[in-house]
Amino acid sequence: MSHQQSSHEQQTDSELIAEVLEQTKQAFSEGQTGEAAEAAGEVTIEALQQELEQAQQQAAANLDKAIRTMAEMENLKKRVQKDLDDERKYGLAKFAKELLSVLDSLELGIQAAVGDSPEMVKLREGSELTIKQFESVFAKFNIETVDPTGQPFNPEFHQAMVMQPSATAQPNTVLNVFQKGYVLNGRLLRPAMVVVAKAEDKPVDGAKIDEQA
Repeated sequence: MSHQQSSHEQQTDSELIAEVLEQTKQAFSEGQTGEAAEAAGEVTIEALQQELEQAQQQAAANLDKAIRTMAEMENLKKRVQKDLDDERKYGLAKFAKELLSVLDSLELGIQAAVGDSPEMVKLREGSELTIKQFESVFAKFNIETVDPTGQPFNPEFHQAMVMQPSATAQPNTVLNVFQKGYVLNGRLLRPAMVVVAKAEDKPVDGAKIDEQA
């Protein structure tokens, strides 16, 4: 009886030891698994943060690119619109310059048509009527005459042909116009050919010359 009881107690102790070892092993395994999971979680969060930062940087770059593209498109639109406006305003410039030659010829013809003969009168009347028609067409297309007699000389719209002394006009004033100028919508087509006044030359003081001699 006592031998069997001792054997039973030994067996029970072995089982207890085995059970304790198994539990320890499981606890150790669970601890490692938890640490690995925690490490994996940390790596995943860091990776997500990096991806988020990269995505934010890319979004900022895309936004900047989109803004630049919109600005370039707006500038292009303005340039195209300006070109269209210039073409509308100044597209007639070359044709208008050709018409000026015809108008000059008519004015010269009137100046040359002297005399009171019926033929000369009709020639002048016909030329004057044609000039008026030219002026009407020019006004319709914003072509204006530059006739600066008595005005200060303006190199942007006038071309000085001669400098002439004058006792009555202020220096740098237009005395006479050889040929009228024209502008199209404010842009010069042809400058006015003018005579510009300058101060009279001072007379030489004869007495001073004699004294010096």
